[in-house]
Amino acid sequence: MNLKWMNIFCAARIQPFAVFALLGILALTATPASAYSQRFYNDHAVQEIGLSVLPEEAKETLRLIKQGGPFPFPRDGVVFGNFEKRLPRQQRGYYHEYTVKTPGLRSRGARRIVCGQPAECYYSDDHYETFKRIRE
Repeated sequence: MNLKWMNIFCAARIQPFAVFALLGILALTATPASAYSQRFYNDHAVQEIGLSVLPEEAKETLRLIKQGGPFPFPRDGVVFGNFEKRLPRQQRGYYHEYTVKTPGLRSRGARRIVCGQPAECYYSDDHYETFKRIRE
């Protein structure tokens, strides 16, 4: 614990040992690490998401990817450049992007699945700002 926080706790008349006891209790009640997993690629955290948790539209997009199409949008299957380097670095052409339909929108929306070879797929619901690796 740094000195700044110790001074705040002392000013509030909270004994340091009580603070450590509280932190211990919080650590015991925290979400277990097995509930989710997180990896870091190029300094960006990438969580994993189970297939059962994905929106139905994402499951449909994955089905289309596995069968090779046909895809509803002309840009589905184009090379994803990974310019922000939020996914593991690979040679250009490794990743391809696919649209996940968003109910109520006629445009492509923000949801995508990006897949590498052979079956390394990631889901983004915020137009590539964050990714979750799909666990099947």
